[in-house]
Amino acid sequence: MTAALKAEGLHTFYGKSHILHGVSLEAEEGKITTLLGRNGAGKTTTLRSLMGLTPPREGSVQIFGKEMARWPSFRIAAEGVGFVPEGRRIFPNLTVEENLKVPLERPGPWTIERIYKLFPRLEERKLNRGRQLSGGEQEMLSIARALLLNPKILMLDEPSQGLAPLIVRNVFEIVAQMRSEGITVLLVEQNVRMSLEIADYAYVLDDGAVIYSGPAKELAADEARVQAMAGASAEDWSDSLPHS
Repeated sequence: MTAALKAEGLHTFYGKSHILHGVSLEAEEGKITTLLGRNGAGKTTTLRSLMGLTPPREGSVQIFGKEMARWPSFRIAAEGVGFVPEGRRIFPNLTVEENLKVPLERPGPWTIERIYKLFPRLEERKLNRGRQLSGGEQEMLSIARALLLNPKILMLDEPSQGLAPLIVRNVFEIVAQMRSEGITVLLVEQNVRMSLEIADYAYVLDDGAVIYSGPAKELAADEARVQAMAGASAEDWSDSLPHS
């Protein structure tokens, strides 16, 4: 497998708190990899470590074969890594169109015109301010801004959080479309079933360590494990470690 992103042995701290304990994962080029686990398992910290926002104290992060573990986040973004953080973080006082003009233009297929074709709702609301948008529209705007950087890798942190079920499906369809565009996606999600439905490969974290890795279809077929996901613990998953 050709890894667009490869992390090995990540140990990340917040002050004296040791959050990640030797996390290793790979995201295959042009595929969707999902990172699952209960709240507090270390999923967001893993993305922040990969993106340079909370650099790991130990470990390696390679993006297309280039070591970037200690790089500042703006340099990692400049290498073609897009990041959609939890909570959307759009500019509430700017219009939709003004929000879309914030990212520095990078050469590639994604333009504001093309964004409006993917998200017709954003075109309809282009003169509305960010704070006037629904949660689903804000999530679309957040993804759209990341796409305008024409990323090779897109990391998404809980894109379905707080959204109505119908909108959740719409957001996941958009994420799945990224794969058909050749974008490598690393998806952190609480919605286990929907994530496994669109993902190619899955990792499960618990207490800052990888306790399962394998094809998403295999995990999706294990109904007992899917149901237990919210309460996943290392002991329950230990027999899965050989897949790692």
